[in-house]
Parts: sequence; C-alpha cells; structure tokens
Amino acid sequence: MAVYKYRARTNEGRMTSGAVEALSQNDAADLLSERGLIVLSLIETKARKSRGLNINLGSVKSKDLVIFSRQLSVMISATVPVVQSLRILSQQTTNPIFISKITEMADDVDGGMRLSDAMAKHKKIFSHFFVAMVKSGETSGKLDEILQYLADQMEKDYDLISKVKSAMIYPTFIVGGMIVVGFLMMTFVVPKMTQMLEETGAELPLLTRILIGASGFMEHYWYVVLFGLAGLIVLLKFLLRSKTGKLTWDMVKIQMPIFGSLFQKIYIVRFTRSLSTLIRGGVPIASALTITAEVVDNRAYEKLILETVDEVEGGNSIATLFVKSPIMPKMLAQMMVIGERTGKLDTVLERLSDFYGREIDNLVGGLTSLIEPLILIVMGVGVGGMVAAIMLPMFKVAQNIS
Repeated sequence: MAVYKYRARTNEGRMTSGAVEALSQNDAADLLSERGLIVLSLIETKARKSRGLNINLGSVKSKDLVIFSRQLSVMISATVPVVQSLRILSQQTTNPIFISKITEMADDVDGGMRLSDAMAKHKKIFSHFFVAMVKSGETSGKLDEILQYLADQMEKDYDLISKVKSAMIYPTFIVGGMIVVGFLMMTFVVPKMTQMLEETGAELPLLTRILIGASGFMEHYWYVVLFGLAGLIVLLKFLLRSKTGKLTWDMVKIQMPIFGSLFQKIYIVRFTRSLSTLIRGGVPIASALTITAEVVDNRAYEKLILETVDEVEGGNSIATLFVKSPIMPKMLAQMMVIGERTGKLDTVLERLSDFYGREIDNLVGGLTSLIEPLILIVMGVGVGGMVAAIMLPMFKVAQNIS
C-alpha cells in the first residue's frame, strides 16, 4: 500500500491538493476521478506505516460479520457515507478486535482507499470471497444489495454448520465418555478383579486372558498409551498440513461410509451457493471459480474446480469436467449445462444450493436417528464383553466348588 500526493482541479475549476492511499498509481487516479477531480499530478511518496503492533487478542465470529454486513447495508442504502457508516458501526460493535479493525478500515477509506481494498488488508476476517463481492458491488453501484445478500448467505452457512455440529454433539460426548470410563476401568477396577480370578488357579477363558493382558499393560504402561495417542495426533496434524496428506484426507471424508454423503453435500452447497453469489454480483466465471475453489475448503473439489477454470478459459463448458468426475453428482453437472445454455446459471446454482441444503437437513436428521442405536450397540458389546470376561471364570469356579 502506498501514499500518493496529488494536485487536482474540481469540476468547478477550483484547485485542490492532498494525499490518497491506494494499491497502485492507477487505483489512486481512479479514486480521485470517482470524487469528481481532474488529476493534474500524482506522485508516490512512501508506504504507509502500520498502526501499532498487530496483536491478535481474539477472533471475529460469523455472527459479528453478519450483523456488520446487514447494518452497513442499511446505512449505505440510506445514503450515509461509507466512512461515517464505519465510524458508527465501530461504536456499536461489542467485539474489541472487530472495533479496531473497523476503525482502521474507516481511516483507510477516509484516506481515499476503496472499501474492498480496506477489507482485503484483514484476510483473517474478510475472505477472498467477501472482498470480491464487495468489489463487484462498488463497481456496479449496488454495494448495499451485495452486503445484504452476503449477510443472508453467511446466515445460511452458519445455520448449516450449526445443524451439523448439533448432530455431532451427542455422539461425540458419548464416545468420549466411553473412552474415559473404559480407560479408568481397565487401569484401576479390572486389575483388582482379575487378581482375585488369578488366585483361584482355575484355567481362564481366552476372553478373560485378553482382558487381563490389556488391563495389565494399561496399568503399568498407561503413560505409553497417552504419549502414543498424543504422538499420533501430532503426526496426523503434520500430515494434514501437507498437500498430499490434505488431499488424501479430503478424499477419504467424501468416500467414508455413513458420513461421506453428508460431507459431499456440504461441499456442494458451498460450491453452488458461493458461485451463484459471485456470478450474480457480476464477477467473471473464471474469477468466480477461482474464488469458489478456496471457499469450498476441500482439496479434492478445489483441484477439480481449478481444472475447470482452465476449461472455461479455453472456451469449453463449465460442466465439461463435472460430468466426468465421480465426486460431482450427475444431476448437478446436467443442471449447470442447462443453466449455462439458458444464461441463468446463477439461478440454477441457487436452486441447486437450496435442494442440496434440504438434502443435508434430511441426512442430519437420519444420521442422528441412526447414530444413537449404533452407539448403544457398541456400548452394549463393550460392557457385555467386559462383564462376560469377568463373570465366566467366576461361574466356572462356582461350578467346581459345588
């Protein structure tokens, strides 16, 4: 980011001078032209210094961003200047991190920067998708409509994520509790009970011997189990950071039984909703696909979408590769072809997004109903096996005594 000193003349012929901040000299000239100034000279001075230390004391939640977009949209539609709107929002926001970022954006816009460029400086808050949509709104003069539309889309994404998380809370809690209770049982309770069985001198069943061996190992080498689990988690995180590891894991997610179909539909909804929004905002197809590839957050789909960009730039249909891909539903590819031919691709994508959104709702409801009995079965088998391993030799001893 650089600061440019300018001398210019207004439409009334009055001379004026000042400084403007922009990414390039052309951007600076465009900003001044938008203000109704005729540029006479434009000289770059120096890069603007960052304000203080960039310390991250928290995070900006999706809810904060939705409220910000909706309120900014209302104020812009009411012809309140962008700088003044941002100043007002900085006073109404409760998140201290977001307050500092909004204030910084207000200063940047007041210095002559576009709102989209000011947002682009805060990549952890405003995604590439969000910035591209705001930029298209500035270009088309429909910034208030774009911000309102973004708020609606973010609310839909938030609702989708919330539904999936809610469906996973119960099984995660139960499985976590089973692991903790099982570990405590095998470490402290089972050793005392098996000691009594060993003292009888009776021949123990295979199931009991397996239980005693596992319990003995966990009793004496519990730290090995804990360190082994910690090491496995670190190794998995390291592998997932690599391109090959992330691609492999993302492919596994959409192909795994039970949950694979859910993950696949989540990524498809992200793809269709984001691409529809960008096309409706006037973003070119190739650029919209590139941005959407980042939004989807799955390397398998990202790879397919980026390959589609090359197809589109080569003059081919957007659905050329989708038709052949096993990770894209045939209906999606066929509907996109129809949308492309009729010139209503954004509308078709929006309807596909709604359709797969309803599919996700049905899947989440079905999974919740399916997971509960599965967990009960696993718990029954685990507890039953442990009880059988302890009780069988006791029955045998009792029969020998009688």
